[in-house]
Amino acid sequence: MNNYTLLQHFFQRLLNLVLELDTWLFLKINTVLTNPVLDTILPLWRDSELWAPFYLFLIVFALMNFGKKGWVWILFAVINVTLTDQVSSSIIKKWVARIRPCNEEALVGKMRLLLEHCSGGFSFTSSHATNHFGFAVFVFLTTKHFMGKWSRWLLVWAATISYAQVYVGVHYPVDVFMGALLGMGIGTLTAKYYNKKIGLISIGQPL
Repeated sequence: MNNYTLLQHFFQRLLNLVLELDTWLFLKINTVLTNPVLDTILPLWRDSELWAPFYLFLIVFALMNFGKKGWVWILFAVINVTLTDQVSSSIIKKWVARIRPCNEEALVGKMRLLLEHCSGGFSFTSSHATNHFGFAVFVFLTTKHFMGKWSRWLLVWAATISYAQVYVGVHYPVDVFMGALLGMGIGTLTAKYYNKKIGLISIGQPL
């Protein structure tokens, strides 16, 4: 057995171990660490329609506080979310093709699905986690001088939505963890480019 084969066996065993731990943690969150209040709240919490007023608030906030640059900021925010969604949904998910836990035959009767149906799409990476962390990091890095410590709560917001994906039964923990890292990476790059090329006015500077 050559070194390449040994290395291949090592990484295969490592992958199998990670997948086993991932499934164990998924079942722990989905079936053990539960309560009726979360069962009611989290399916709604992860629903994008719930947050429409929040997105509208950010648009109005940008236009009122950033002047003409507010439109550019909104455009970059849309570009950022488009990038996170396309990289996660159109590239990585199709490449990895991991079955969602709610569609996994081995988990039938062992897990709970708290939604009306399980999506037919693939599981890795979680687009909810990628999109929300990407958006949260972009907003945080571009508006922290205006919003101060409040902008950090966006990361908590993204984390709770990502957690909800596991809780309701549509994603494994690794899906949301890697999705969060991917989103933070894209959000950071988009924000750095925006801050370097455009940026927002400083506090106290006239609009």
